[in-house]
Amino acid sequence: MDRRQFLAGASALGGLAASGLPVVAQSPLLHVATRQIEVKRKAATVFGVTGANGRSGILAKEGERFSGAVLNGTPDPLVMHWHGQIHAPADQDRARTGGGELAAGKSDMHDFLLTPGTHWMHSHQLTEQQLLAAPMVTREKNAGDVQDVIVMLHDFSFRSPAELLAGLGGANVHRGHGATNPQPQAGGHAGHAMPAPMTGMNHGAMGRGGMQVHANDIKYDAFLANDRTLDDPEVVQVGRGGKVRLRIINGATATAFFVDTGTITANCIAVDGNPCVPHPARRFPLAQGQRIDLLVAIPTTGGVFPIFAQVEADRMLTGIVLATAGANIRRFSDRAEHAASHTDMSLDMALRAVNPLPQKPPGRVEHIILGEGANYRWTINGAIHGEHKPIKAKVGERIEFMFMNPTIMMHPMHIHGHHFQVVGGRGGRFSGPVRDTMIVPPHTPVLVAVDFDKPGNWYLHCHHLYHMATGMMTEVVVN
Repeated sequence: MDRRQFLAGASALGGLAASGLPVVAQSPLLHVATRQIEVKRKAATVFGVTGANGRSGILAKEGERFSGAVLNGTPDPLVMHWHGQIHAPADQDRARTGGGELAAGKSDMHDFLLTPGTHWMHSHQLTEQQLLAAPMVTREKNAGDVQDVIVMLHDFSFRSPAELLAGLGGANVHRGHGATNPQPQAGGHAGHAMPAPMTGMNHGAMGRGGMQVHANDIKYDAFLANDRTLDDPEVVQVGRGGKVRLRIINGATATAFFVDTGTITANCIAVDGNPCVPHPARRFPLAQGQRIDLLVAIPTTGGVFPIFAQVEADRMLTGIVLATAGANIRRFSDRAEHAASHTDMSLDMALRAVNPLPQKPPGRVEHIILGEGANYRWTINGAIHGEHKPIKAKVGERIEFMFMNPTIMMHPMHIHGHHFQVVGGRGGRFSGPVRDTMIVPPHTPVLVAVDFDKPGNWYLHCHHLYHMATGMMTEVVVN
């Protein structure tokens, strides 16, 4: 029996997919270390984050705590971020000003209540490109009798992150990421000139009003779903007539996707770990750092149901396969017939939060201007991180952020330690979903409301790794 036949069998629930609630230690230990995977028939050394149960990351249930040690088993200093964890104290997340780095061979101790929903963890360094990321999923008490399948999406290159950044013409300003006063590295000053030519850039797309927009500024060797390409996808056995909850995490560093459920309609029931009123569709945008929970019903007739993730503004595909017992699984192409469109705000305008923010006026509106300059330098309000002016807030204050994006690329904007509600866009105000990462399309205003409920220094940044690394990050200081 070959590997593909085995995976199509009854025991094909390995990797990150799981039927029902996985076992999780009461005091989980995370071990960060290098590992080997195979991509396009070539060996690759990447990173992994293994929990106490031997699985990737944390798989818990609502009410449990993240309590235990995080061991840095890599040879380099580590800055880990608990993405979506709103109960994590500021001093238990190293991705902050003054957070420092976890030295090689050393451990951090943590103890905080896990935030329910589909969240994740990742390094706040260029090593995120090398798959230093993992799920941090806490199954909700009301999840019901459904099969959970976790899908981690990645973009992959055999080149190092430093090589990729150099190919873009940029310089990493976050080498001293955890330092109290990080200093920018060489690379010129932001100006009004266009950036240097971008490697593998998808040129020529026209957006709203005829404005040119771009995506995919790096040419990747592969796109992965649970560490695998569509040449040899993960096959998850599902039951006829059963319900499956797809918990999809975009862990890619520079790539947005469209998740496509093919012949079966999915209900979007949560985004970024926050429940929303079920929204039926078969295609959903998913930017870097975002998560989406899709509930699908497997037909009683059974069969094979590929779940594709198509690269924004491109034909490239990755994904997994859902299959009932005995189904004949064919080979799938990693290229769609037509290129995908660019991501936009359409999904957020259609979604409604189950638990929206309470009705009250904001204390103020902060305008966040996203910018681009020469030498691949990306800015917030005209400054790169290290030269930025922090935004100040008080505990209990509501601030609305008006994101303005006059640049040529979409920016997935993320805030640490808090969730926000999408409350407006080009068409005016609306009551949208609760998120922690927001698509801000080119030439499109996006308005979000944030209730700052805990003190600390919280980063606000673009989740395109190379935009963040070259400067597109500021912070909100809450006292």
